[in-house]
Amino acid sequence: MIRLGVNIDHVATLRNARGELHPDPIKAAKFVKKIGADSITIHLREDRRHINDKDAKKICQIKNLPVNLEISTNYRIVKVALKVKPSFICIVPENRKEITTEGGLNLKKNSFKIKKIISKFKKENIRTSLFINPSVDDIKISKKLGSDCVEIHTGKLSNLIKSKKDYSNELNRIKKCSILADNLSIEVHAGHGLDYKTTKVLSKIKQIKEFNIGHYLIGESIFYGLKNVIKNFKEILKKK
Repeated sequence: MIRLGVNIDHVATLRNARGELHPDPIKAAKFVKKIGADSITIHLREDRRHINDKDAKKICQIKNLPVNLEISTNYRIVKVALKVKPSFICIVPENRKEITTEGGLNLKKNSFKIKKIISKFKKENIRTSLFINPSVDDIKISKKLGSDCVEIHTGKLSNLIKSKKDYSNELNRIKKCSILADNLSIEVHAGHGLDYKTTKVLSKIKQIKEFNIGHYLIGESIFYGLKNVIKNFKEILKKK
């Protein structure tokens, strides 16, 4: 069964816009799990623009709630992550000036550092994923680094689909990488820019076991409600 991870970062973004306590991302984490999410994703950024340390700690302490914590390779962030002990870790690139994550990790450049971080989380029995571009080389490097999973950056595919452009080449790249990763016993996840149509297209790739969706899902919920939007995504993933 394909899993749906719901990213609740933008609940915290809305809260922070007023500098007050509402809406509460801790309440959001409990709520989306109750209505069908298989896990919760939160990104602890270096500038704490949405989720902060207190949020991360409280969310990771919720019983029976699988939490996927996205972090950069910054040693201070890694230290916080080891302290709050999430269920899962996803290592992502981070540029201080970026609006959102712009691409996958540069594994060749940062292989030593990433391997060291992965080993730390493995010692704590925390599943670790690497956020990568759909690249065969990156799949092979991920295996060498000892990663349990890869999350394939689907931003380019999503933009092509939304722009009604030919997306066949990008889709084939993702398929090829997913098959290779699966053959190497690396679990495959997908994330970034996903909406209903892109998720439906990607759900046909049987090797993808988990979809992590945030911005679109939270945005649609303004109009249709979290319960209905999560239900819609779950229905798409059932029809694989």
